[in-house]
Amino acid sequence: MREVMKIAPTESSSETVREEVRRRYGATASGKSACADNCCTSTSATALGYSAEDEAAAPEAANLGLGCGNPLAIASLKQGQVVLDLGSGAGFDCFLAARAVGKSGKVIGVDMTHEMLGKARENAQKNEFTNVEFRLGEIEALPATASLIYPLKSSGYSTKRSAC
Repeated sequence: MREVMKIAPTESSSETVREEVRRRYGATASGKSACADNCCTSTSATALGYSAEDEAAAPEAANLGLGCGNPLAIASLKQGQVVLDLGSGAGFDCFLAARAVGKSGKVIGVDMTHEMLGKARENAQKNEFTNVEFRLGEIEALPATASLIYPLKSSGYSTKRSAC
Protein backbone atom coordinates (compact mmCIF):
# COMPACT_ATOMS: atom_id res chain seq x y z
CA MET A 1 0.00 0.00 0.00
CA ARG A 2 1.19 3.52 -0.78
CA GLU A 3 2.17 5.78 2.04
CA VAL A 4 0.34 9.08 2.00
CA MET A 5 2.34 12.28 2.41
CA LYS A 6 1.59 13.61 5.86
CA ILE A 7 2.93 17.12 5.43
CA ALA A 8 1.15 19.94 3.72
CA PRO A 9 2.72 21.21 0.49
CA THR A 10 4.86 24.27 0.99
CA GLU A 11 6.41 26.78 -1.36
CA SER A 12 9.73 24.96 -1.03
CA SER A 13 8.20 21.56 -1.77
CA SER A 14 6.43 23.02 -4.83
CA GLU A 15 9.73 24.44 -6.04
CA THR A 16 11.45 21.10 -5.42
CA VAL A 17 8.86 19.30 -7.55
CA ARG A 18 9.09 21.96 -10.27
CA GLU A 19 12.89 21.63 -10.40
CA GLU A 20 12.66 17.84 -10.60
CA VAL A 21 10.18 18.10 -13.48
CA ARG A 22 12.52 20.56 -15.22
CA ARG A 23 15.45 18.21 -14.74
CA ARG A 24 13.65 15.15 -16.08
CA TYR A 25 11.99 16.84 -19.06
CA GLY A 26 15.19 18.70 -19.87
CA ALA A 27 17.09 15.41 -19.94
CA THR A 28 14.42 13.83 -22.14
CA ALA A 29 14.58 16.74 -24.60
CA SER A 30 18.36 16.32 -24.71
CA GLY A 31 18.02 12.62 -25.50
CA LYS A 32 19.21 11.48 -22.07
CA SER A 33 17.18 9.40 -19.67
CA ALA A 34 16.57 11.08 -16.34
CA CYS A 35 14.95 8.06 -14.78
CA ALA A 36 16.84 5.27 -13.10
CA ASP A 37 13.67 3.61 -11.85
CA ASN A 38 11.62 3.58 -15.10
CA CYS A 39 9.38 6.31 -13.73
CA CYS A 40 9.12 8.07 -17.08
CA THR A 41 7.06 6.35 -19.73
CA SER A 42 6.66 6.99 -23.42
CA THR A 43 3.22 6.64 -24.95
CA SER A 44 2.51 6.18 -28.63
CA ALA A 45 0.51 8.94 -30.29
CA THR A 46 -2.11 6.49 -31.53
CA ALA A 47 -2.67 5.24 -27.96
CA LEU A 48 -3.47 8.87 -27.03
CA GLY A 49 -6.03 9.33 -29.81
CA TYR A 50 -3.92 10.82 -32.59
CA SER A 51 -4.38 9.53 -36.12
CA ALA A 52 -1.63 8.31 -38.43
CA GLU A 53 -2.28 11.52 -40.41
CA ASP A 54 -1.59 13.59 -37.26
CA GLU A 55 1.68 11.76 -36.66
CA ALA A 56 2.75 12.32 -40.27
CA ALA A 57 1.81 16.03 -40.21
CA ALA A 58 4.03 17.02 -37.27
CA PRO A 59 7.81 16.89 -37.29
CA GLU A 60 9.00 13.49 -36.07
CA ALA A 61 11.33 15.11 -33.53
CA ALA A 62 8.35 16.91 -31.94
CA ASN A 63 6.71 13.74 -30.69
CA LEU A 64 8.61 12.60 -27.61
CA GLY A 65 5.78 10.36 -26.39
CA LEU A 66 5.25 12.45 -23.26
CA GLY A 67 1.67 13.54 -23.86
CA CYS A 68 -1.40 12.56 -21.92
CA GLY A 69 -4.13 12.92 -24.56
CA ASN A 70 -5.10 14.58 -27.82
CA PRO A 71 -6.52 18.04 -27.07
CA LEU A 72 -7.17 18.65 -30.77
CA ALA A 73 -9.75 15.85 -30.71
CA ILE A 74 -12.01 18.02 -28.52
CA ALA A 75 -10.91 21.52 -29.56
CA SER A 76 -12.84 23.18 -32.37
CA LEU A 77 -10.00 25.25 -33.77
CA LYS A 78 -10.75 27.55 -36.67
CA GLN A 79 -8.68 29.46 -39.21
CA GLY A 80 -7.35 32.72 -37.79
CA GLN A 81 -7.51 31.79 -34.09
CA VAL A 82 -4.61 32.20 -31.70
CA VAL A 83 -3.94 29.13 -29.58
CA LEU A 84 -1.99 28.86 -26.33
CA ASP A 85 -0.51 25.42 -25.56
CA LEU A 86 0.58 25.06 -21.93
CA GLY A 87 3.43 22.65 -21.37
CA SER A 88 4.15 22.51 -25.10
CA GLY A 89 7.26 20.36 -24.86
CA ALA A 90 8.91 19.78 -28.25
CA GLY A 91 5.84 21.21 -29.99
CA PHE A 92 3.84 18.21 -31.25
CA ASP A 93 0.40 19.66 -30.44
CA CYS A 94 1.52 23.15 -31.50
CA PHE A 95 2.40 21.97 -34.98
CA LEU A 96 -0.93 20.17 -35.35
CA ALA A 97 -2.78 23.25 -34.08
CA ALA A 98 -0.81 25.44 -36.52
CA ARG A 99 -2.30 23.44 -39.38
CA ALA A 100 -5.81 23.95 -37.99
CA VAL A 101 -5.53 27.74 -37.49
CA GLY A 102 -3.75 28.30 -40.79
CA LYS A 103 -1.41 31.10 -41.80
CA SER A 104 -3.83 33.74 -40.49
CA GLY A 105 -3.75 32.15 -37.03
CA LYS A 106 -1.00 31.74 -34.48
CA VAL A 107 0.09 29.14 -31.95
CA ILE A 108 2.04 30.03 -28.82
CA GLY A 109 3.68 27.17 -26.97
CA VAL A 110 4.72 27.75 -23.37
CA ASP A 111 7.15 25.45 -21.58
CA MET A 112 9.30 25.81 -18.46
CA THR A 113 12.36 23.98 -19.74
CA HIS A 114 15.03 25.58 -21.90
CA GLU A 115 15.86 22.23 -23.50
CA MET A 116 12.27 21.63 -24.66
CA LEU A 117 12.03 25.17 -26.01
CA GLY A 118 15.26 24.68 -27.92
CA LYS A 119 13.97 21.46 -29.45
CA ALA A 120 10.59 23.02 -30.30
CA ARG A 121 12.18 26.09 -31.89
CA GLU A 122 14.52 23.88 -33.90
CA ASN A 123 11.53 21.81 -35.09
CA ALA A 124 9.65 24.97 -36.11
CA GLN A 125 12.62 26.37 -38.01
CA LYS A 126 13.56 23.12 -39.78
CA ASN A 127 9.96 22.56 -40.86
CA GLU A 128 9.21 26.20 -41.76
CA PHE A 129 6.36 26.77 -39.32
CA THR A 130 5.94 30.55 -39.41
CA ASN A 131 2.76 30.76 -37.32
CA VAL A 132 4.21 29.04 -34.21
CA GLU A 133 6.33 30.58 -31.46
CA PHE A 134 7.63 29.17 -28.21
CA ARG A 135 8.00 31.07 -24.94
CA LEU A 136 9.65 30.23 -21.64
CA GLY A 137 7.21 30.36 -18.75
CA GLU A 138 5.28 28.61 -16.04
CA ILE A 139 1.54 28.09 -15.91
CA GLU A 140 1.37 30.18 -12.72
CA ALA A 141 3.02 33.12 -14.50
CA LEU A 142 2.22 32.95 -18.21
CA PRO A 143 4.30 34.98 -20.66
CA ALA A 144 1.14 36.29 -22.33
CA THR A 145 -1.39 38.96 -21.49
CA ALA A 146 -4.05 37.13 -19.49
CA SER A 147 -6.83 39.56 -20.36
CA LEU A 148 -6.44 38.64 -24.04
CA ILE A 149 -6.61 34.88 -23.58
CA TYR A 150 -9.97 33.26 -24.06
CA PRO A 151 -10.04 29.75 -22.58
CA LEU A 152 -11.40 27.20 -25.04
CA LYS A 153 -10.85 23.87 -23.28
CA SER A 154 -9.29 22.74 -20.05
CA SER A 155 -7.04 20.35 -21.97
CA GLY A 156 -4.14 22.79 -22.13
CA TYR A 157 -5.41 24.85 -25.03
CA SER A 158 -6.80 28.35 -25.04
CA THR A 159 -7.66 30.64 -27.92
CA LYS A 160 -7.97 34.36 -28.20
CA ARG A 161 -9.39 36.51 -30.90
CA SER A 162 -6.81 39.30 -31.16
CA ALA A 163 -3.10 39.28 -31.91
CA CYS A 164 -0.50 38.97 -29.15
